[in-house]
Amino acid sequence: MSEISTAQRRDLRAKAHHLDPVVSIAGNGLTASVLKEIDGALKAHELIKVRVYGDDREARAAYLVEICAQLGCAAVQNIGKLLVIYRPNPELHAPKPDLAAKRPSRGKTAKAAPFDKRPGRPTTSNAPRKSMAGAPEARYRKPTAGSSRTRKSAR
Repeated sequence: MSEISTAQRRDLRAKAHHLDPVVSIAGNGLTASVLKEIDGALKAHELIKVRVYGDDREARAAYLVEICAQLGCAAVQNIGKLLVIYRPNPELHAPKPDLAAKRPSRGKTAKAAPFDKRPGRPTTSNAPRKSMAGAPEARYRKPTAGSSRTRKSAR
């Protein structure tokens, strides 16, 4: 079982506050399949919550001690029927290789011309303007006093 400092425990409790339980321990107790699921969840998330069904406090505390001993994790918190467990995973914090830096250069690449400079495209200065001649008048009419836009609700 790995030990964590009080400051680190406080930080982990704050992070675990918003987490949902990912593994449940029910009537069969702490079986090998449950330990395997907890191990997989710790590899994926580092910090997890485990829900223990049952009313026996001593059994929940024994589950926490056994989990930490078998999986090499640290007990962050035991509150009610929830166990909060932490095990650091160095693979999650490893820097990812920069693939762009390793790629060989393919020579000078041509830049695309701006949108209005491409051949066959109108520029902003000679673009045809849309006429307003055929627009319906209702679209440009101001709302009248009885219309729904100016009417105030009587509340």
